[in-house]
Amino acid sequence: MLLAAAASAATPAAAQTASPKLIIAISVDQLSSDLWEAYRPLFTGGLARLANEGTVFANGYQSHSATETCPGHSTLLTGRHPAATGIIANSWIDQGAARPDKHVYCAEDETAPGSTFANYQVSATHLRATTLGDRLKTLNPRSRNVAVAGKDRAAVMMSGRSADERWYWDGKAWVTDLRGKTAPRTISALKQVFAASLAAPREPLELPPQCQARARPYTVAPGLTVGAGRLARAAGDARGARAHPEFDGAVLAAAAGLVGEMQLGRGPATDLLSLGLSATDYVGHSFGSGGAEMCLQVLALDRSLDDFFKRLDGTGVDYAVVLSSDHGVMDLPERLRDRGNSQAARADPALAAGQVGKLLAPRFGRTESVLRGEGIGGDVWLDRGLPVAIRPQVLRAAAERYRAHPQVHAAYTADELGRVAMPRGRPDKWSVAERVRAAFDPARSGDLIVVLKPFISPIAAPAKGYVATHGSPWDYDRRVPLVFWRRGVAGGARTEAVDTVDILPTLGAMAGLRLPAGAVDGRCLDGAAGVHCPR
Repeated sequence: MLLAAAASAATPAAAQTASPKLIIAISVDQLSSDLWEAYRPLFTGGLARLANEGTVFANGYQSHSATETCPGHSTLLTGRHPAATGIIANSWIDQGAARPDKHVYCAEDETAPGSTFANYQVSATHLRATTLGDRLKTLNPRSRNVAVAGKDRAAVMMSGRSADERWYWDGKAWVTDLRGKTAPRTISALKQVFAASLAAPREPLELPPQCQARARPYTVAPGLTVGAGRLARAAGDARGARAHPEFDGAVLAAAAGLVGEMQLGRGPATDLLSLGLSATDYVGHSFGSGGAEMCLQVLALDRSLDDFFKRLDGTGVDYAVVLSSDHGVMDLPERLRDRGNSQAARADPALAAGQVGKLLAPRFGRTESVLRGEGIGGDVWLDRGLPVAIRPQVLRAAAERYRAHPQVHAAYTADELGRVAMPRGRPDKWSVAERVRAAFDPARSGDLIVVLKPFISPIAAPAKGYVATHGSPWDYDRRVPLVFWRRGVAGGARTEAVDTVDILPTLGAMAGLRLPAGAVDGRCLDGAAGVHCPR
């Protein structure tokens, strides 16, 4: 208690003169700025601490167009856009891959023997950028780099190549990809407790008054109604457990346990603890972002973070926090239309790359699709089997077909994007082409990148567990909060547009890192949690 009181009494000047002993980087998957602003008046716990005491940039941006989990997490602690991290999507198609399965997951090593897209070996192989944890270890090898997350891609992209401990949920258990690792006692306990919790049903959560006004049902498919649920689940329902506050609670409990077991923040160097809180994303996909389910999730997250921060306070460790997100989200088109948004709609299923490619195939003497892709919109590849002589004609025909569709905003060829300069400056002023360019990698991206119009959901046919999504270049998917907090340092609201690639140089300045010129795409945010940026 005395140590906690002493930390609480630290003056702003004292807190600014030394590096924190522990940096905690928290990503709340799918926490858009819209959600942050909608629920901020209701925060009373850990999110309230950050909102009231931290330096809050409400106009933060995942500035690129590939607003998915893997690309977004790849920017958070590298300071680089996806064009530099190489993480252009959650997955892509590599028609030159040695294995029969040409789909590649962002956090896998597809060259591993027996690896498939569905049964992959988790790896940081595809990440081309250096993370904060990597850099802290270069500065001082005694720095510890630890990650715990609800998704493997969150843990991998935040920790990078030099993790000391990296644990995540693989759909069945809490596991690691680090070879030869024996589970710390904390993780062993997590496995036991979570398994017992999963084995028991979860009754509907009590709906507080703040959430009752948001409880309105929407039928999005035959037999599928969402919006007024209370996050109940059956015993053994692992998918349901992900879309429940208990999922984030497990990550935070494990993180707090590792701080104590590993004595993080008590060594000779600054340690990094990266946390990927995934439940908000699973709730958003399963139910949308505007209903009672999301209200229950956000309020529970606020309470869970309060418990977590209080446990950290009790250690007396000098810690700093950054909280942000990998992307935002578009709510259910059905709810958006009900609220007056006439643009909101679900995509025409005929826009899927395979379908467009089938329609074009006869024109080029083919019987099978001339295009390959994953879903509707985004990266589209020409089939590798096409003769070289007709490839430009096929690409031109595909671009024309997409551009003529009333739900398509633009279709950029790889050559067109190659001529777009990498964007700089305020991310809120970038053109759509610049947003796409910031996520374009000529070695991995499609031959054509298709952008749907605003409020066109790429989910043509909703199904249980997937009724709403993200992945567009529009601001509802790009805008995310950036919050920096450190005990004893005055915060405040900042209105300027900032970028998630600004996090690494800001935390780097806090931790005493000297970044080489041109090493990152972002800039240090002077004054964030007392940071003095190098001149």
